[in-house]
Amino acid sequence: MNGSFISKSGLLLIILTTVLPINYPAHGQIIETNPQRQNSFSERIRQQQEERDQQIQEQVKKTWLQLYIQEPQQQQQQLRLQQREFSQQRQQMRQQQQFRQQQQQMRQQQQEFSRQQQLRLQQQEVRRQQEFRRQQEFSRQQQFRLQQQFRRQQENL
Repeated sequence: MNGSFISKSGLLLIILTTVLPINYPAHGQIIETNPQRQNSFSERIRQQQEERDQQIQEQVKKTWLQLYIQEPQQQQQQLRLQQREFSQQRQQMRQQQQFRQQQQQMRQQQQEFSRQQQLRLQQQEVRRQQEFRRQQEFSRQQQFRLQQQFRRQQENL
């Protein structure tokens, strides 16, 4: 801030020295002898000096406005714009992070669903194998009974 103030002050000083030339009549100027004309000449010089002073004051005011009011306002606007952009970027990052979290949750849910499906299939396979063994055992026992029955019948004959 100090460097900016010093450079602005220096710029203002340069502007003032170039805009405020001292315009006094030259020493060797011929002075008119007619008092009425001399008064009008002095009046004209006074008016010109007032006009120059007014122009200089307007130029100084304009320069001061630029250096101390408009530029800081522009800087503040730029800062607000940067803050708005930063906030938007941060919001986008939050949204992306939420989206990634949702995707991760969906993957985990899909994995859990797949795991449960696989577990059900394994349980079904185990039950199917158990049923198959029971049927085999039942068939074997039936065959054994039939064989025994057939032997008895053979023995009884």
